[in-house]
Amino acid sequence: MRAKAAERHRVELGRHIVSDPKICGGQPAFKGTRIMVWIVLEQLDRGLTWQEIVREWDGKVSEEGISEAIGIAHLVVKHEPFKGFNVGARRKPSRRPAALAA
Repeated sequence: MRAKAAERHRVELGRHIVSDPKICGGQPAFKGTRIMVWIVLEQLDRGLTWQEIVREWDGKVSEEGISEAIGIAHLVVKHEPFKGFNVGARRKPSRRPAALAA
């Protein structure tokens, strides 16, 4: 019997953000909460300051967490689970000449 190919596990995306299939369907969220990263990114997009966001979430989202969310924004898709760091990335060919590779 073959193991499930698409089995997903908890992925620590930083000190403040995690993607866990058991929490928010695998969408990146702030650790210890069910506050999804895309929500905070939308708040930033609407013009809220970092301090306003921290107050809005009663300190459950820190300024360090917001900074981390901005850093992984390119990996976050609204209403979608985290798919990995290399999704869509193509492996680059080796730069080593064939003679050295042997």
